[in-house]
Amino acid sequence: MASITENQIEEIALGYLQSLGYEYLNGVNISPDGDHPERQYNEVVLTTRLRDAIDKLNPSLSQGAKEDALKKVLRTDSPNLLINNETFHRYLTDGVDVEVRTESGIRGEKVYIVDFDNPENNEFLVVNQFTIIEGSQNKRPDLILFVNGVPLVVIELKNAVDENATIKSAYNQLQTYKQAIPSLYTYNELLIISDGWEARCGTLTSDFGRFMSWKTKDGKTEATHLEMQMQVMFDGMLNKQTLLDLIRQFVVFEKSDTKMLKKVSAYHQYYAVNKAVESTVIASSETGDQRGGVIWHTQGSGKSLSMVFYSGKLIIDPRMENPTLVILTDRNDLDEQLHETFTNCQQLLRQEPQKAESRRDLRQLLQVASGGIVFTTIQKFMPMQEDIIQPENSNILQEPAVEYIGADIKALSERKNIVVIADEAHRSQYDFIDGFAKHLRDALPNATFIGFTGTPIETSDKNTQAVFGNYVDIYDIQQAVDDKATVPIFYESRLAKVHFNEDEKVSLDEQFEELTEGEELSNRQQTRAKWTRLEAIVGNPNRIAKIAEDLVYHFEQRNSVLDGKAMIVCMSRRICVELYDAIIQLRPFWHSDDDDKGVIKVIMTGSSSDTLNMQKHIRSKSKRKAIGDRLKNPNDSLKLVIVRDMWLTGFDAPCLHTLYVDKPMRGHNLMQAIARVNRIFTEGKEGGLVVDYLGIGQELKNAIAEYTASGGEGKPTLDQELAVAKMLELHEAIDYQLRHFDWRKFFTLSPEEKLKFIPVIVDYIFSQENGEQSFTENTKNLLKAFAISVPHEKAMAIRDDVALFQAIKTRLVKISDRNEGSKTDDEMETAIKQIISEAITADNVIDIFDAAGLKKPNIEILDERFLQELKDLPQKNLAVELLKKLLKDEIKKKSKINLVESKKFSEMLEDAIKRYHNGMIDTVEFLEKVLIPFAEEMKKADRRGEKLGLDYREYAFYTALEVNNSAVAVLGDNILKQIAQELLKTVRNSTTIDWTIKESVQAELRRNIRRVLRKSGYPPDLQEKAVDTVITQAKMLADDLSKNNTR
Repeated sequence: MASITENQIEEIALGYLQSLGYEYLNGVNISPDGDHPERQYNEVVLTTRLRDAIDKLNPSLSQGAKEDALKKVLRTDSPNLLINNETFHRYLTDGVDVEVRTESGIRGEKVYIVDFDNPENNEFLVVNQFTIIEGSQNKRPDLILFVNGVPLVVIELKNAVDENATIKSAYNQLQTYKQAIPSLYTYNELLIISDGWEARCGTLTSDFGRFMSWKTKDGKTEATHLEMQMQVMFDGMLNKQTLLDLIRQFVVFEKSDTKMLKKVSAYHQYYAVNKAVESTVIASSETGDQRGGVIWHTQGSGKSLSMVFYSGKLIIDPRMENPTLVILTDRNDLDEQLHETFTNCQQLLRQEPQKAESRRDLRQLLQVASGGIVFTTIQKFMPMQEDIIQPENSNILQEPAVEYIGADIKALSERKNIVVIADEAHRSQYDFIDGFAKHLRDALPNATFIGFTGTPIETSDKNTQAVFGNYVDIYDIQQAVDDKATVPIFYESRLAKVHFNEDEKVSLDEQFEELTEGEELSNRQQTRAKWTRLEAIVGNPNRIAKIAEDLVYHFEQRNSVLDGKAMIVCMSRRICVELYDAIIQLRPFWHSDDDDKGVIKVIMTGSSSDTLNMQKHIRSKSKRKAIGDRLKNPNDSLKLVIVRDMWLTGFDAPCLHTLYVDKPMRGHNLMQAIARVNRIFTEGKEGGLVVDYLGIGQELKNAIAEYTASGGEGKPTLDQELAVAKMLELHEAIDYQLRHFDWRKFFTLSPEEKLKFIPVIVDYIFSQENGEQSFTENTKNLLKAFAISVPHEKAMAIRDDVALFQAIKTRLVKISDRNEGSKTDDEMETAIKQIISEAITADNVIDIFDAAGLKKPNIEILDERFLQELKDLPQKNLAVELLKKLLKDEIKKKSKINLVESKKFSEMLEDAIKRYHNGMIDTVEFLEKVLIPFAEEMKKADRRGEKLGLDYREYAFYTALEVNNSAVAVLGDNILKQIAQELLKTVRNSTTIDWTIKESVQAELRRNIRRVLRKSGYPPDLQEKAVDTVITQAKMLADDLSKNNTR
């Protein structure tokens, strides 16, 4: 005997619905054979009730018009169920169009069948035992919810305590109804499956994986796992107000070239959009601050559709007075993708979105009194010459640049009911000084701004909050996975081991030093050289061959279990092409010259100047889109694409199940990339897989840490007034540096004169002792303080000053970076690649997790439990990540106070190789030969200084004396201690503010150091080297020493 029966589950459900105000009817009673017949068995609409509702809601219309509307609702015009459903949905949400004959002729009218604004003005029924006979089929759904006699919701229930009666079997039952009694589905808006405990909702095109739970009753508090999901869904979603709102504003028919899908909002989208609409209305009011807020919904959880729902609801909100919406992206490909989503959902938006092709086109599209949806990119808000309000009698035309600083810019529109909706709101896009925020505010001074993002605002990013405001709603990775809105992402480390041949190490130093002899590399060149060295390592032919071999094996093995597709991310276009060639060499039949054939393609941009082997992979936008459509089609033969940057954001292909990463990535770019594989697909896709060939594990953990650290807190953690005070202090410092120069004259000049005036200011700065370094450093810090201070009134008051200082700094850097007579970046890059190419070889790719018998960690739970698991492992190589974490801060601290001999090029290169090895997990050798000895040496060093009775500064000079050299060691610890203490005293007495850049002070210091060394009997042949080392060490401690001297 069952403890709970399906009938009892039904009774519980009926009780919930009746408590929400639904009237209960037994279907048997209103059937042809019942006590109060209302229908025939082949009728699914309660016609009498619908007719009464039409009469009630349309009192001013003629009876003939009402009957015409009723006939339209009851008639199906297409053999296609989905088309009929879409037609009815339009009748339901927009009203039924009828023609009314009047004395002046025929005019169109709307007949409404539901009152969405006043839920209590409608009739809500829940009916069970509702038998439907269609053709030879006789079916009886468990529960049907009628609104004004129309069957809008079908609920199929199963027994929670019956192992075989699952919600999947309830889903299958609904699919059977769709085939057997399709007339019921013509009017359906929502399908619900439940066993009492679990409950999910979908539409008539949703597969089982797209049936979603509803986790809250009120949108404020998420239900606990102890609460019955059926009750939570009924209370939260099926209450009269939410149900009608959901049907009217949160259902779309998304149409593409090949199919149409009916989609309904998930709970997180529903509540977030309603919050966002309210915050926008407040922000755009007379007392509002024009900042609608930021909606952070993790990638893959339907952010683009949320933007559609938000737009559709905002458009018809009477408080917004028919607003114009400007949809903003930062890249053309994202603009195309989002525009396509909006275009596919025109029914909800009730209009066709427009695309601005230029700033002039944007101005034209915004010259409307109200309404409209305009897509554009950030770049189109950059002002043109014609946008400057010119001084009188000025006919000067110049290329836009610094002349816009302080200039009045014509607004594109001054209307208040314009809402700017930004996709992916991040600091790289929004800059109050001379970037997006400034130009956008200039163009649309009275608009309201709202941001949607799939990754959190970085904790150091204050610009985004300054533009958009605080978080309106957060839906993070864990929530999305728990709700099955996305699949979890798993991580697999398959590190490609690379190393130098021992006999080739020796010549590397000499070759690199010969290459860079006489060069003073700028920061930019150093960064580029570093990237070039890494690219040369990663792109070495031996390594690429190994990666290709492993990748082909891995993908074929994975696809033998779960058929799907993959994306490969490389760090340069060269590597993309060469990896493609290596894969094709292993699998020639994967290649095809035709874009509509072949298993693998490279997706990249390029030009006619690219090398010949790249040309076949360079395609137009339309051809790339066609390949993208192939990748999205699970039945197409295209299985693999190789990319560098393209398709890593905004590209949605649910059949992608694997991302192979062979490129350094970090932050929100990394989080966006891995989300390519988190989309729900078939039931077999339990998760996406990120395969790491480069060691991005640490960056992944950092990104996760940033992700979780955001935690929904939208307010700055620092007191803004402190930042304002610092900003004003730095502004005053720059003003003081330029006190003998009339720099404010800049703002009175014409555009052409402004261009000429910048070099004059720069020349003045170069004439000052250490002027360039001082100005650059102060401006850099001013920009940081300004970003935090915006939009404080004191920050906005000096905005133009800051913009000018930034322009001057840029000019200074460009001049310093020019380095006349030195090798160009391309020459340097080529030379470095040639040096490395001959010295590097590759071993087999290894899967260390597999070798250790460990289950691969889930990115979703990269927490201390995983680190503890590593610590407890007997395999010590797996403990590396934990040890690295513990050492990280100590390493950084020591690097600033204690000098270690400069490493030669081969050591730098080996360090790069180690970083490549040591992302998620390291080799045993790295642990045993580097990390553990390093940790032990650090501990010994700390203890040794204490044992010698030296503080950290004295010990720093002690280690600078080459104490391990036998010629030095004979002096003994006591003598060396005395030398170190004497050196610290000498340095401290000789240093003043800015001594590190004053040659006269340094020369005197050198003489004093030599005197100390000679007096103490330090080996003469080692003295000059020791002097240089001590000077370098002193410079590292310069700030500390100067502070002590000023006390």
